[in-house]
Amino acid sequence: MRIAMLAPIAWRTPPRHYGPWENVVSLLTEGLVRRGVDVTLFATKDSQTAGKLIAVCPRGYEEDPEIDPKVWECLHISEVFERANEFDLIHNHFDFHPLTYSAMTSTPLLTTIHGFSSHKILPVYKKYNRRTYYVAISNADRSPELDYMATIYHGIDLSLFTFKDKPGEYLLFFGRIHPDKGPADAIAIAKAFGMKLIMAGIIQDKRCFEEEVAPHLDGKQIKYVGSAGPRERDELLGGAYALVHPIHFQEPFGLSVVEAMACGTPVVAYRRGSMPEVIREGMTGFLVEGVEEAVRALRKIPELDRRDCRKWVEERFSSERMVDEYLSVYKKILSLHKREDHRPWGHYEVLLDDPHHKVKRIFILPGHRLSLQRHKMRAEHWYIVSGRALVTIDSAQISLEANQSVDIPRGAWHRIANCGQGPLVFIEVQTGDYFGEDDIERMEDDYGRA
Repeated sequence: MRIAMLAPIAWRTPPRHYGPWENVVSLLTEGLVRRGVDVTLFATKDSQTAGKLIAVCPRGYEEDPEIDPKVWECLHISEVFERANEFDLIHNHFDFHPLTYSAMTSTPLLTTIHGFSSHKILPVYKKYNRRTYYVAISNADRSPELDYMATIYHGIDLSLFTFKDKPGEYLLFFGRIHPDKGPADAIAIAKAFGMKLIMAGIIQDKRCFEEEVAPHLDGKQIKYVGSAGPRERDELLGGAYALVHPIHFQEPFGLSVVEAMACGTPVVAYRRGSMPEVIREGMTGFLVEGVEEAVRALRKIPELDRRDCRKWVEERFSSERMVDEYLSVYKKILSLHKREDHRPWGHYEVLLDDPHHKVKRIFILPGHRLSLQRHKMRAEHWYIVSGRALVTIDSAQISLEANQSVDIPRGAWHRIANCGQGPLVFIEVQTGDYFGEDDIERMEDDYGRA
């Protein structure tokens, strides 16, 4: 199974601090690699992975203002689809844009829809509905106008979150400073409850920060600490009395909610979007409708057992569970796309099939080779389009590069190996009386077919 994992390029994969989509992509990629899956991650050049990395964009455009998002998004997405035939499946985490490239390849495309930024993007998803495949990240975020392979909740690496069995003495707001996330409500809740509030997250809406947050910052009761990396995140989440999550939009998932519960910290959230799926009401937190109800819920936090919060996440939101569920979806999609033209060494395309000659374009992956074989009923001519080849004909070995060719006589033992760093592409012209697969006699084969 060869998977092309298409990550966003707003941030590095995995992100240094903020970058929820990139974080999920990284956890999924590394989990699949540990399972032995051949994964190629398409991300920024400074990304890190145990799989293969292909990158054209040097850094995330949110980290470097010199990088034009539209230009590099086009280059990034096109790189995947220009190499699509190297893979069995493309897994898209880049929103709706890659769907418009999907007709360029027969390689199936799976898109994880990480939420709908606007109803205006739905026409793209509707156009490619049933032509490609979708996964939702919560049942609440499913559109009734689309078909889905599954709902797969995000998973987290539990080893990065330290369980704390005792509550802290501050409330925590952890998320983007944006009206959608309700920072003004978090401040109002903290003041009404009479407890210190620490606010952490990137400033995504400057007006919101300057008008709704900054006037309340006193360094004592209301404190803003900026964006938090993994270590600071663990300390902030674990040390809180509760996480307040007063969202003003239909939250598709809510990673910070799961991360807080992994540390044992209960959550008080507005009952919107996925929150009823993510929070176990009365066990890992409370779902409320406004500031006053949130304050009443905070008074009941001592009644909750923080061990239940951790157990809830272990059972439902681990990265290993996420990997398992995506693997099941991959296998289901691939069972619907059994491709006779794909082989362990690469793939081929039939360009012409005539009673007296047949033409194929053949792609061989780096480090792979065809079997040592011969034919009784046909001869072949190989023309190298790109890459570097080592050709064996009986006892002779011949090195070939682009624009060079060689003839393979009937009855000669022959094989071709990719000895370059990229795919080897060549045109095979078969001439003779019969071109069926049963006219292949194999002496040696790397894949057990001899």
